[in-house]
Amino acid sequence: MSLFTDHDSRIHGIKSQIRVVPNFPKQGIMFQDITTLLLDPKAFKDTIDLFVERYKGKNISVVAGIEARGFIFGPPIALAIGAKFVPLRKPRKLPGEVISEKYVLEYGTDCLEMHVGAVEPDERALVVDDLIATGGTLCAAMNLLERAGAEVVECACVIELPDLKGRDRLKGKPLYVLVESH
Repeated sequence: MSLFTDHDSRIHGIKSQIRVVPNFPKQGIMFQDITTLLLDPKAFKDTIDLFVERYKGKNISVVAGIEARGFIFGPPIALAIGAKFVPLRKPRKLPGEVISEKYVLEYGTDCLEMHVGAVEPDERALVVDDLIATGGTLCAAMNLLERAGAEVVECACVIELPDLKGRDRLKGKPLYVLVESH
């Protein structure tokens, strides 16, 4: 599900603040830059508000944010809905015992790590990132949370690149996005 067809007046303002950078980080990639969205306080607030409106009252106890841009959107959502924030980090960034999950990106491979004990069995989790492309990162995040016993309720992203069909890799988990980019 997404809002891009719902004609919420805030969506146009959000979409207009996302800059597309050609050939970054590699030739042929059209990078969706949300740093320009963050420079517009109204668009940034609208982004957070739309997610909070969706998840408030849904009994979500964990908001898991994917490094690095999931760290921008996840904490304010978690605070607003009364959930804890769990960072899902790149390798060797978390002290202490971690569990890890390797995955394939649209332009390489990577790994996510989470602290052991950060999530308790049967907690209801929301996974947050800025963008879904091929779906590899979100799948790795869901696998980490599910291995810890959490129930992943939904994934939430600001941007979807539907042509890359990442949604199809999410094993039927709901995906909520604010804008599409083709």
